[in-house]
Amino acid sequence: MTDGKIGDEVHCFGIAETLGLEPVRKLIHRSIFSPLAPWGPIDPRHRTAKVNGLLAPPFPDIAIASGRRTVPYLRYVREKSEGKTFTIFLKDPRTGPETADFIWAPEHDKVRGENVLVTLTSPHRLTPERLAAARAVQDKRIAHLPTPRVGLVIGGMSRHHSLQEQDVARICAVALAAIENGQGVMVTPSRRTPKSAVKAIAANLQAADPEGAFSFVWTGEGENPYLAIMANADYILVTADSVNMIGEAATTTASLYVYEPSGGYKKINYYLRRLTDEGLIRRLEGNVMEPYARRSVDTTQEIADAIAKRYAAWKSGK
Repeated sequence: MTDGKIGDEVHCFGIAETLGLEPVRKLIHRSIFSPLAPWGPIDPRHRTAKVNGLLAPPFPDIAIASGRRTVPYLRYVREKSEGKTFTIFLKDPRTGPETADFIWAPEHDKVRGENVLVTLTSPHRLTPERLAAARAVQDKRIAHLPTPRVGLVIGGMSRHHSLQEQDVARICAVALAAIENGQGVMVTPSRRTPKSAVKAIAANLQAADPEGAFSFVWTGEGENPYLAIMANADYILVTADSVNMIGEAATTTASLYVYEPSGGYKKINYYLRRLTDEGLIRRLEGNVMEPYARRSVDTTQEIADAIAKRYAAWKSGK
């Protein structure tokens, strides 16, 4: 259960797939009760099968939720199933550890408890198998680019960050420096990236590389090459507005750099500091990214294993 936010869906489906489940997606749409979440009740209209059977029995064996608006719904399922549904919440529900049978939270969230697992990075769907498959079957749009290759993973507007003109200029400077050094450049924006920023980056790269021999910018046409870029990059630059994008990039072995766009947020600052201390990222300082060795980190399997262990104990009455 999510309200459709891509970050929350990545968490839920990443865990479900790692557990070997075939999840059913339930969207919690905004209603007049949404502002009361996570403490308030569910929308009464969602209690019956009349609204997509959202909360109608039979209740599932396992319910996974992420996002503030889903908290009342997870509590409702737990209550109405009379304890027959094992409930999992991903991130801090802000209503305490008793909200679900199992809670995963990143280090920068506050929730703690006997049923809470805390890790530095978040769960996702970027498995080693998917990365290996993307390397084995080259995306034709980037296969011709020279190596080493630089992947630019661009976020955008969020509650705490924005992509201003000076940020776009800085990203362009990194891309142009890579082209000047004979490196291949691969750029993928996110849903939150302003169209003006994508156009500016594409225009700058086209001016420097009119034949496209050294660069590729995904402008939204065709399938998103995000996975292919992650799999084939020797260097990755990620904007700091997305904890998820940084965590996914950390699963690779590429030299990983983070650029902090305009704005800031204390939780993300803590996250970046911890990743830096662990040697998992470097902050972008100049326009040229130097190679460095680091370990790959992926906590998705760790979280799934902890859930499976607790579920088995719960199922046996322990």
